[in-house]
Amino acid sequence: MSSLPPSEPLSKAPALTKSAKLTALLRSSDTEFLMEAHDGISAKIVEEAGFKGIWASGLAMSAALGVRDSNEASWTQVLEMLEFMSDATRIPILVDGDTGYGNFNNLRRAVRKLGQRGIAGICIEDKLFPKTNSFIGEGQPLAGIDEFCGKIKAGKDSQLDDDFCVIARIEALISGWGMEEALKRATAYHDAGADGILIHSKQHDGAEILEFLKEWANRSPVVIVPTTYYQTPTEDFTEAGASIVIWANHNIRAATSAMREISRRIQRDQSLNGIEGSIASVKDIFELAENDELAEAEKLYLPAGHGETKAIILAASRGSELGELTNDKPKCMIDVRGQPLLRRLASTFNQAQVRNISVVRGYKKSAVNLPGIDFRDNDEFETTGEVISLAHAQDQLTGDCIFSYGDILFRHYVLDQLLETKGDIVLVADALWPERDPNPQSRVRDLVKCAEPFTTKYLDDDEVALTAIGHDFAAEDIQGEWIGLAKFTEQGSERVRAEIEAMKRDGLAEQASMIDLFMRLLNAGEDIRVIYIPGHWLDIDNADDLADAHKFL
Repeated sequence: MSSLPPSEPLSKAPALTKSAKLTALLRSSDTEFLMEAHDGISAKIVEEAGFKGIWASGLAMSAALGVRDSNEASWTQVLEMLEFMSDATRIPILVDGDTGYGNFNNLRRAVRKLGQRGIAGICIEDKLFPKTNSFIGEGQPLAGIDEFCGKIKAGKDSQLDDDFCVIARIEALISGWGMEEALKRATAYHDAGADGILIHSKQHDGAEILEFLKEWANRSPVVIVPTTYYQTPTEDFTEAGASIVIWANHNIRAATSAMREISRRIQRDQSLNGIEGSIASVKDIFELAENDELAEAEKLYLPAGHGETKAIILAASRGSELGELTNDKPKCMIDVRGQPLLRRLASTFNQAQVRNISVVRGYKKSAVNLPGIDFRDNDEFETTGEVISLAHAQDQLTGDCIFSYGDILFRHYVLDQLLETKGDIVLVADALWPERDPNPQSRVRDLVKCAEPFTTKYLDDDEVALTAIGHDFAAEDIQGEWIGLAKFTEQGSERVRAEIEAMKRDGLAEQASMIDLFMRLLNAGEDIRVIYIPGHWLDIDNADDLADAHKFL
């Protein structure tokens, strides 16, 4: 038996297009089912539930946009939503195309654009543009048969995929024109090239639908929508030869009920107690959005170095010098030009591809709640110091890690420079600290002594060793002010964790500051590096600082 050489792999059959998948559902010997979706997340949920196809409901998409199902949403707005739905799923989408968004020419363009976005088919109804929802009123006028047949032909002539489906929806029964008219139109539409017929009814039993199926006798696939006659057993339609059953608007209705109830309860209770356990978790939303795929892609495509770097932010204090601004929230949540301070700090980390962020909360911790951040709580923040707050995030103190206070702002280049600097423990110091505030007594400062002073010849990659850090040095000994930002490598993180444990054993951790921690490391012989920056940062302690922050940004 001959075989191809290894250099010539066996060719694989091309994957079916979404249009081919929808065609297969139409022509299946079994009755198939489509479920309504109206946006990307509902489409993913439909696919996750096991449905083979999606009904992109015009009613549901209009409702999701907050407008009436009367062509108030433009077809380009619908098209944009459909693109998100198609990108999010692998199963075919049949679009509720209303009347085709206009005459034959509008439909031609719509079909081409739908095909470009991977939409499998369109269902058009034989009413007049702009349409009115079929369940509103009686005796709605219908399009002329010849005109609608021309529209069907135009759609089929414009399709980019031979398997693209044009389904002709007949409104004769639901508009009160009778069975004879429905069958007459079905025959004409079939002859014009429609891939299937959708017969609609608003009767509360399925009698006239079953009658139509009997009279039509499987001349072409028939699609039904049992929204009003849902009590008729599905088996009756299966036995009568229905090709596809559409569950047409139930996700948008279910979502509306759920959102209304949750909103009502939260407004009434002013609390999330009893709510969280009954709704989807944030993790579930992330999974539906395929955040894990993004994480894997970042490993492939982003520059190596910072993708796994963690960040720990201490934000447990109140910030009492800000007065009434911190009555109901800590200073890390103070608004700075439209965003909480903590959000701006996290965004700076994100720009450097540091996304694994843990924040240690304390004062008014429930007010510190931002998406994409892991929170740890120091409930003893009033009686403990910074080292204990850091200890609450000790499990994150592994590998490469950035440490930051939660009340600082700095230019993003500072973080980039810090990440590139060699050294197991590296602190950022402002060499021009007197220029930031001419009054040296205006605040407590974390001052540094270093082996080498800052000069105009200082380069970013110069190695500068820290010799001491504290609050009270002789002016001639001060080389800078630590800004509250540091980096630890894997080895540095290990040394910091070990020192925290040693301070606990010595009974010195409870009130200890980061300054105390760094001095213990220095005294133990640890090599701590410093990089100088010429300003370009600030911390927010009082109202004047807050005003400066607005200017800073």
